[in-house]
Amino acid sequence: MANYTLSYSNLVKGWVSFYSFIPEWMIGMNNYFYTFKGGDLYRHNVNENRNTFYAPWFVKIGNAAGAYTPSTLQSVFNTAPLENKLFKTINLEGDAKWGVTLETDLQYSGFIDANWFEKKEASFFAFVRNNSVGELALRSVNGIGRSTQVTGGNVVKFAIGIEIGSIISIGDLLYFSVPPYTTPVLCGKVTAISVDLANNVNQLTIDTTIPGTTPIPIQNAFFLYIKNSVAESHGVLGHYCTFNIENSSTSKVELFVVQTEVMKSFP
Repeated sequence: MANYTLSYSNLVKGWVSFYSFIPEWMIGMNNYFYTFKGGDLYRHNVNENRNTFYAPWFVKIGNAAGAYTPSTLQSVFNTAPLENKLFKTINLEGDAKWGVTLETDLQYSGFIDANWFEKKEASFFAFVRNNSVGELALRSVNGIGRSTQVTGGNVVKFAIGIEIGSIISIGDLLYFSVPPYTTPVLCGKVTAISVDLANNVNQLTIDTTIPGTTPIPIQNAFFLYIKNSVAESHGVLGHYCTFNIENSSTSKVELFVVQTEVMKSFP
């Protein structure tokens, strides 16, 4: 379990922040905050690099070396807790982008890379993506059917009567399942879709070199696919949503509000 230093605010009468530095002793003096660590004395709030702690106070400011830890914040969206909802977007009112991870009572894989945020009307906006690996009973998963033949380990052929579907796209992840069809396993990423029913062609070509893939062991496995989480956002499903945001900047940043767009889920 991680250890933290907590700070108390007389203004709000509560504990407001956790800090990554663990001092041996601390004291306030002459409008500065000092701590002791390893026999050295440190003065806080004078280093130009934010979130960088424990460089000796006598080292020239700006050249001080120390342990860096990103800024993180955790909170929860809990409006209408009895309703099942889809949390679709994150909107940050502030002056910087943050990386975001989201978890609900039903899903644990929502995320937004900091680089995906776009500035719109003085706020940063992005869609929630979903890494659906391990969450195969969700909306982003679509079944295809049993294959008739697997050629070269990366070409999966289906009977003409099986409709691969127009929803599947290059970049989607393909999974297979063998009897008793209870555990889907990743076999690759779709690189080509070939459907020419007149010439008896109905197949998918996959890249089997991506991490986490398993060779297809039989010719007539059951196949399903998961949409590319970056190209198509389904959000995260749940009654409430816990979110964690992280900023790696060593400069001052400000964050005022974190918002989400929510829609009611109808089973």
